[in-house]
Parts: sequence; C-alpha cells; structure tokens
Amino acid sequence: MASASPAAGAKASPRSLSGLLPFIRPYRARIALAVVFLVMAAVATLVFPVALRGLIDGGLTSGDKGMQLVALRSHFLELFAVAVALGLFSAARFYMVSWLGERVTADLRNAVYAHVLEQSPEFFETTQTGEVLSRLTTDTTLVQTVVGSQLSLGLRNTVMGLGALAMLVWTNPYVMTQVLLIIVLVVLPTMWFGRRVRRLSRASQDRVADSSAIAAEVLNAIPVVQSYAAESREAARFDGATENAFKTGVRRTRARAVLVAFIIIANAALLLWGLYQGTQAVLAGKISAGHLGETIVYVIILAGAVAVLGEVYGDLLRAAGATERLMELLESRSPVTSPERPVPLRAAQGGSAVAFEAVTFHYPSRPATAALKDFSLQVAPGETVALVGPSGAGKSTVFQLLLRFYDPGKGRVVLDGVSTREVALQDLRGRIALVPQDAVIFSSSAMENIRYGRPGASDAEVIAAAKAAFADDFISDLPAGYGTFLGERGVRLSGGQRQRIAIARAMLKNPPLLLLDEATSALDAESERMVQAALQSAMRDRTTLVIAHRLATVQQADRIVVLDHGRIVEQGTHESLVTANGMYARLAALQFMD
Repeated sequence: MASASPAAGAKASPRSLSGLLPFIRPYRARIALAVVFLVMAAVATLVFPVALRGLIDGGLTSGDKGMQLVALRSHFLELFAVAVALGLFSAARFYMVSWLGERVTADLRNAVYAHVLEQSPEFFETTQTGEVLSRLTTDTTLVQTVVGSQLSLGLRNTVMGLGALAMLVWTNPYVMTQVLLIIVLVVLPTMWFGRRVRRLSRASQDRVADSSAIAAEVLNAIPVVQSYAAESREAARFDGATENAFKTGVRRTRARAVLVAFIIIANAALLLWGLYQGTQAVLAGKISAGHLGETIVYVIILAGAVAVLGEVYGDLLRAAGATERLMELLESRSPVTSPERPVPLRAAQGGSAVAFEAVTFHYPSRPATAALKDFSLQVAPGETVALVGPSGAGKSTVFQLLLRFYDPGKGRVVLDGVSTREVALQDLRGRIALVPQDAVIFSSSAMENIRYGRPGASDAEVIAAAKAAFADDFISDLPAGYGTFLGERGVRLSGGQRQRIAIARAMLKNPPLLLLDEATSALDAESERMVQAALQSAMRDRTTLVIAHRLATVQQADRIVVLDHGRIVEQGTHESLVTANGMYARLAALQFMD
C-alpha cells in the first residue's frame, strides 16, 4: 500500500518555495536579464495610458484639420511604438523565464533522483517507489509551471500593479484613496481562501501519489496478479485511489472556483467604482476626457494585476506544496554514508578477508527482533564459506551488512582489516560482486546488461564473461545476439538465463569478494552443473560467501556455517557437520532422504 508522506498534514506556504533557491541561484545572470525584460515590458504597459491621454487630449481637440491629422498620426505612431516595445520585451521575458523553468526543473529532478539512489534500504521500507515517481513527475511539473511562467507573471503584474497604483496616486489621489480601500477588501478574503486551497492542494498531490504507488507496485508484479486472476481486484483498488484523488481535486477546484468568482466580482466593482468617480470628475470639469481615459486604463491595469495575482497565488500555493514534498526527499538523510576521511583499503591478494565481530543488528522496521545476535565470523582470503539455515536465520542479513546497506547496532564488520564504517562506500562495494537470488535484468541489450558489472569493459571481455557463465550459447541464439533488447526486467528470458547473465555480470566485475545468494536456484539440473563449474572457476583466488538452501550446492565449500535465529549454531565441513548430527545433519537428511 502507498504510504503517506511524513508531512502530509503540514501546511505549505509560499515560503516553502525558498527551497528552490539553491537550484535558481546558479542562473543569476539569466534571472537578472529576465527581470530587466520584465520591468521594461511593465514600463511599456504603464506608458500606454499616457500615450492614450495624449491622443485623446491632443489629437482629438478641435482646431485646424491639417494640424489635427498630423497630431493624430504622431500619437498613433507613439502608441504603435509602445506596442512594439511591449511585444519585444514580453517575448524576451517569456523566453528567458521559460528557459529558466525548464532548466531548474531538470536540475531539481536530477538532484532528487540522484539523492534517492543514495538512500539506504531503510528509506524504501517506508517510502514506496510509486510515491517517489509521483514526486519526480507531478510535483516537478508543478514547480516548472511556477518557475517557468507563474512566478514571472506574478512579478510582472506586481510591478504593473504597483506602477498603476503610483500613477493613480499621482494623477488622481482622491479616486485612488477609495480604490485602495476596495483593494484591501479584495486581498483579505483572498488570503483566507488561499489557505484552504493550499491545504487541499497538498492533500490532492498526496492522493495522486497514492494511486501512482499502487500502479507501480502492481505493474511490477503483473505475472503474479494475472496468475491469481486479480486484475479486477487491482483495478478496483486503483479505481478507489483515483476516486479519492478525484474527490480531493474537486474540493480543491471548488475552493479555487469560489476564489476566482470573488476576485472577478471584486475587480469589476473596483473598475466600475473608478469609472464612476472619473465620470463624475469629468462632468464637474475637474479633469479632461484624456485624463479620464488614462485613469480608466490604469484602474483596468490595477484590477487586472490584482486578479492575476490572485490566480498566481493559488498556483504558488500548489507549487509550494509540491516543493515541500520534493524538499522532504532532498532533506532525508541516509543513516549509511561515506566517512568524511575514508580509510583506503589495501590491495587484496587472493581474495578479501572478512570479519564480523560480535555483531548485533535489528532491522529498523523490526526493532523488537534481532536479525543477528552477537554474531562473530572470520573468513580468510580465498576461503569459500557457505551460510545455511532455515528462513529468517540471518543469512541475507550478513550480505546486507557486508555491502553496508545497513550498519550494525553493536559490533563491527571488517573488510581487509578496516571497519566498513571507515571505508568509502564506492571503494567498499567496488570490492564486492553480488549475484542475487532474483536476478535483475535492465531494459537494455544483453551486452549492456553484462557490462553493467564493469562499464569500461570491452566487447571481448563481456563475451568472455558470458562464456565463463555458460551464457554465450543462448545469447548468441537471440535474434540480434548480444545486441538483443531483453525487455523490462528481462521478460524475454527464462529464469535460468537471467541468472546466468547476472553471474556473467559478477564475473566481469572480477572482485576479491563474491557473494552468491542462491545463485543457482533458478537453473535446471544441466544448467546448474555448467554454472557450478563456472562458479568454481570464478571462486579461485577470491573469497566467496554462498547462501544456499539446496545443500547439494555447498558440499564442496571450505566451511559451512549454520545459522539459526541470528546466531551461529554450527560450523565445519559437510562431512563433519553430518557426523555431528546437529541442525545441519537434520537439514541434510530432509534433502537427501531420497
């Protein structure tokens, strides 16, 4: 199920947009240029009423017809020049701001994605993939809308509104005093409505994230869903999530509709009141017709600016909620990070040395149950050690701690004489290759899937690794050979074929420490024999830890370690453990009873 975000109930405010400053700051020069164009466009708009007043008072007055015609032409040319300037400056502002919106959004999306990739598995115990994808798409799109258009529109209308206000105060202070009172009556209710829109915007984004999380979960497990004929159930579950998102969106839209209606009506009242006062002044002979026209246009500009700012404020609130959710991701800190001054690992000769020293570990999601209890294990360079035991005994936890996906609560994990906490994560994981039970295949070619183990490897090295893993034959039989696209999660391959590609990937990496987690579990008997031979070759001159439930695969290990409830209960060779007649002997008897 989708998890609610930690601050789902928090109130976003325009101040939340300050989180975007680190992404905007690198483009200060472009921002400055955009502001120049913005101000020039606003000035051109504010000059238009002055030119209009000159046209009415100077070009339409009675007098010599020839002089009047010349004056009209001059005033119309002035108005056209103002329009040209407005068009050019507006186009330049639009381009600069749109570029900025695209660039900032791309940087933000990249930063969030890169940050999420660095999170430990603990992060994904509480945050689902679908929710992260929702933030990377829906939320960043909202941010792009604001940075790329609405913010600029808001600044432009703020400048125009303040400019129109200043011109009205200068040209007609009496009318302006009354207009200001109406503006206050418009702004206060707008802010009250805005708070409700803000809360509903955040809730709407969270509900969309819920439906995205459900979709991601189900689409990643589509074979299971279809095998249980659960399509209608999952469609109904998704329908319920989207219906919740729809209802929340309708409530948000209703609140914004009320806000828009109020702003339009209030601005109409503002405009009509200014027009009424102006006509009274003309009739009384206090101002000229041109002065009235100028005042009306400034009132229209002011009313339009207030209306647009109301709309922009609503969009800013939505983007503030989106920004807040994105900042939550960026502010999340993985408990597992590289040390500031990492200790370099010495060169591993014949494999890495591994040591677990009195390690006790609890998974964050299961704090009451220890996955490992006072666990101590020494593995010599080049040694092959098999970890066996019932499910939940702690075998996979050993691998998780070695890769430093988690840090132990007590004790320490040591690789080649250095605590894993003191080693840079890149160096630590660069020395380890993992072949998981569920082989991961990326949506790319067979060549690139194997090359993932060592990106700089040549085609010949990739093919050599595939041959060593007995994958060359079936890859060569694919329609385009090594260039064949394998489909999402390798859907075009069998389980055994996917496993052999994963083994080839690990062989290509050629690390001093190899971790095999049921690496042959998906292979048939013939393939298993081939891959076992390949693995035996791969294990030479390196340390290998093997997790296996099928004991036939670990009989040749140098040492077998038997775990139960997070503790080592037995260890030794296959023969010695069978003779000891303990847990391993019972497991072996069950499997080899035939």
